[in-house]
Amino acid sequence: MNICVFCSAQDVPEKYQNAAREFAALIAKSGHTLVWGGSNVGTMKIIADAAQADGGKIIGIDVEFLRHKARQNADEMIFTADLGERKNMMLERSDAIVALPGGIGTLDEATEIIALRRHDKHQKPTIFLNTDGFYDGMKTQFKRMNDEGFLASIDNDVVPGLDSVAYFAETPVDAMRYIEAHAN
Repeated sequence: MNICVFCSAQDVPEKYQNAAREFAALIAKSGHTLVWGGSNVGTMKIIADAAQADGGKIIGIDVEFLRHKARQNADEMIFTADLGERKNMMLERSDAIVALPGGIGTLDEATEIIALRRHDKHQKPTIFLNTDGFYDGMKTQFKRMNDEGFLASIDNDVVPGLDSVAYFAETPVDAMRYIEAHAN
């Protein structure tokens, strides 16, 4: 199974690095393939290192303008013209999607994937790795959107936990269990 991981290209606190390492190791040890943004910096480097250290295959999907930051020893490296094409390719090449704690790019990727799933454009498991409560605010925001009428009727199954559209996993092991139970 190909598991797409959205994460940061920044150096982040150790608690997020440790969860990223653990999740990438679980991907590899379970015989799955890591699909990620292809960069060799920040959390992106950490997950690629961890997956390869445990014998896993890695597929990078990056954009041309970031080619200079791309990992050199990926099993497969794909370059796209822009970020939109990159997201589409990552979704296409994956059987499950996981958002680790990240910044604006991770938030953009994850919310687009949720929107596509809401509109029945895919049925792939979508998971937020909620390390140290990082995504608690997102859960609160979705609940408020629902409570104040901003979510259409098709979204009624989204809140309070988003479980039908996205799952909030508290640990890497929880995320992997969910993927293996729900991916095709």
